Amino acid sequence: MATYEDTIQSSWTADETFGYLAEFSNAEQWDPGVLEGSQLDPGPVRAGTRFRIAVPFGGRRLVLIYHVTSYSPTDRQVVLEARSRLLRAVDTITVTPSAASPSAESSAVHYRAEVTLRGPFGLADPLLARGFRTVGDRAAKGLAGALSRPRGAQGPAAPTTGQSAPAPGQAAAANGKPAATAQ
Repeated sequence: MATYEDTIQSSWTADETFGYLAEFSNAEQWDPGVLEGSQLDPGPVRAGTRFRIAVPFGGRRLVLIYHVTSYSPTDRQVVLEARSRLLRAVDTITVTPSAASPSAESSAVHYRAEVTLRGPFGLADPLLARGFRTVGDRAAKGLAGALSRPRGAQGPAAPTTGQSAPAPGQAAAANGKPAATAQ
């Protein structure tokens, strides 16, 4: 299993940051490894919501369907899981008010991504772990850049908890991604 974990600072409030990241299709705006992202289910994000994320993998385009397995706006935590014949990916995103300035409009994102290759591909897990750090670092850098801009500057306005972001195609196109998703 390859694991990537990082904490990224956000200039947005914890609720705004959580709303933006829970709308996982936004990963295409901040993750240079994500070729395309879209929400498959209408309405606000909740447990069971699905996202289609396309990433480069082994010289090909791999489409992953992420399911929200846990969604807690109160705790500002979302867990997403994707399974394919090749791999299983679990991304856990937790947002907290900034420890440096809890009363200010800033927050911190704790992002944990795990990828496990399945079946006979599992033998290559040690190789995946090496490259995964690089992919994760690129995604974290992109996320830090997106969350340091004024709200709405990278595409859709950051939604507040419980609201969904504008549908893909309604916002200015900014492209990039761990969905490479911090996997």
